[in-house]
Amino acid sequence: MKPLGVGDPVRLGPYRLLGVLGEGGMGKVYVGQDGAGTVAAVKVLRPELAHDSGLARRFVREAIAAQAVRSPGIAPVLGAQTEGGRPWIATEFLTGPTLDEAVEKHGPLDATGVRALAASIAGTLADIHAAGFIHRDLKPQNIVLTSTGPRVIDFGIARPEHGLTLTTTGQIPVTPGYGAPEQVLGRRVTPAADVFSLGAVLVHAATGRRAFEGGHVAAVQYEVVHGEPRWDGLSPELHALIAPCLAKDGASRPVPGQIAMAFAPPKNSDRVWRRGPVAEEIKEREGQVRRLTAPPMTTMSSATVTRRRLLTGLAAGGTVLAAGGGTTGWWLLRQKSRQDKKDDLFDFPSAAATPEARLLSSDDGDYIVDGSPKALWRADVTVGPDSPAPLPVRDVVVIGLYGGIGACNVVDGKLRWKAEEVEPGQYLSLSDRLVAALDVDGVLRTYVPSTGERKWTADADAAALMAADDKAVYVMTKDHRLRSVGRSDARIRWTARIPSEHRGKISPRAAVDSGRLVLSTIDGHVLVVATSDGRRVWELRNQAKEAEISPVAQNGVVYLNGRTLTACKITDGTKIWSRTTRDMYKAPAEWGPVSVHGDSVYAAGGMFPERRATSDGSKTWTSWSDGSSDSPVLVQGTGLWMIDYSYKTEVNAVNLANGYAGWTYKLPEAERHGIAVDGNRAFIRNGALLCALPVF
Repeated sequence: MKPLGVGDPVRLGPYRLLGVLGEGGMGKVYVGQDGAGTVAAVKVLRPELAHDSGLARRFVREAIAAQAVRSPGIAPVLGAQTEGGRPWIATEFLTGPTLDEAVEKHGPLDATGVRALAASIAGTLADIHAAGFIHRDLKPQNIVLTSTGPRVIDFGIARPEHGLTLTTTGQIPVTPGYGAPEQVLGRRVTPAADVFSLGAVLVHAATGRRAFEGGHVAAVQYEVVHGEPRWDGLSPELHALIAPCLAKDGASRPVPGQIAMAFAPPKNSDRVWRRGPVAEEIKEREGQVRRLTAPPMTTMSSATVTRRRLLTGLAAGGTVLAAGGGTTGWWLLRQKSRQDKKDDLFDFPSAAATPEARLLSSDDGDYIVDGSPKALWRADVTVGPDSPAPLPVRDVVVIGLYGGIGACNVVDGKLRWKAEEVEPGQYLSLSDRLVAALDVDGVLRTYVPSTGERKWTADADAAALMAADDKAVYVMTKDHRLRSVGRSDARIRWTARIPSEHRGKISPRAAVDSGRLVLSTIDGHVLVVATSDGRRVWELRNQAKEAEISPVAQNGVVYLNGRTLTACKITDGTKIWSRTTRDMYKAPAEWGPVSVHGDSVYAAGGMFPERRATSDGSKTWTSWSDGSSDSPVLVQGTGLWMIDYSYKTEVNAVNLANGYAGWTYKLPEAERHGIAVDGNRAFIRNGALLCALPVF
């Protein structure tokens, strides 16, 4: 470690920087301390590289990958700034040698130490893979030995479970001798690649030598693909355990859970990290860090001398290793961060108040029954062709534009903010405190609704936003898997496979309630999974033939449209009631999208809206006001609102009490339509138009 030099920042976010831990081609790593005394390793992108979009994206991926994995075997992220200024990541500061340092200084680990190492790293890999990532660069330099056990570091090239190993420039971003054969060949990799790397790591830990060697890089890589590992110095017992990990065919390698069981170390094997020469070195480094970060002495000159000596001592001890090849090793001390709120990506304001419009009254002459009142406003924006229905979020309404999403003031329609980095086709409200959207790379991005301030991101590899509850956002990945992203930490909580018969057929219309996520398919089936782990709980087949199912869930009940209007217990699928419908010619018809308000459920049966009781499905009324069969029917004020674009484009409103006609607002012909209601307003998307209508 070195003292700060000319050009080094003195502060990044809440962290006061104390010294330089290491540096590589991509950036520098500093030791920092926040106001609460928390010590962190703060990695920052070099200023001259901050404008390189490729490197910046890689830096962001590193932060998100490290945030997404929940495991005691990694260094958790304490904070990050990945947009604007100089991007930085702060992570837990790990005191201890890396595995390659320990082996070089103290010799190979004994059999008990190798078993303990293998079981621990295998458990960590299981956590990484469960989060949907592959580390891709496991090697002795990326394993730090701490008093609590080994930790895996450096997620610089960690990626979701898809994609080729080769970079756009044709480089192979793996360390020769540790990357799997499929990585060397530039083929698509799976979690089995990390298992191969673990096998090579264990050979090094047990013998002090590499499993694959050669006179130059190409020779080493040839041995990885075609040669046999060097087993000399390895006991027959360890050879039998490690050899399957180094199988050339990834399908023949064990999974991390099997490795952890096979290597199950004897009791008290964790003493290897608490007793002996490695443990003594860990303790010495922990003491150095405590002295470095202790409050300054009263005399300025003596404090300066003491800190400089400590920095020099830490450098001699090799506490931190700067890795080559464009990535920098970085590891942090195990403490919880209390980051300044202004820099906290998870600190955002409470939901704004909803400015409510005045309800119109025909008695006061505000409108004529069956007439057509004036719009409150028409937004001065052009709605993009891929935009879904408007999304009211308290004091703004979100809409898809050409090249991003935007938020307009609900009072006058003026554009508040625009986010051009996300795709315009999807957005979701997170308890009205954040708006979530996806960018072209599948990164989940969040914004404060009122201001557009950017908050946390998660590299979820998402293709579609499904739903959100108070704990997580649920997305469908690009390779058709279901994924849960935690709202409190932006980490991937689980990834679940969709049954093969439904893969690629899941509709983005979903609902969540009472620990269940309700999914529908484009061919008319319903699939319900547990929000805790994504396991399938129950299914309802052939619910729809023509209609697109739009489930609505609340208070432990899910309401489904389609061939029948059906209410089921959301926990186990028990049917509460079910009703059929017919069109104007008395032929069997399907129900359109459902809405629930109070003790009533509303849906268009055929093309005419109906009001039915949530308790038993009994009918209150049928309105003869037209609505399109796939248009939602929404309650606001004392009316029910829907769009009819079957014959002519218009918004129809009926009296909630009896279904009698209220008024009709005519719209120009357009191909795309959408409606949403909130705050005594109806928000209409009609082609490129966004407008707000009054309600009664």
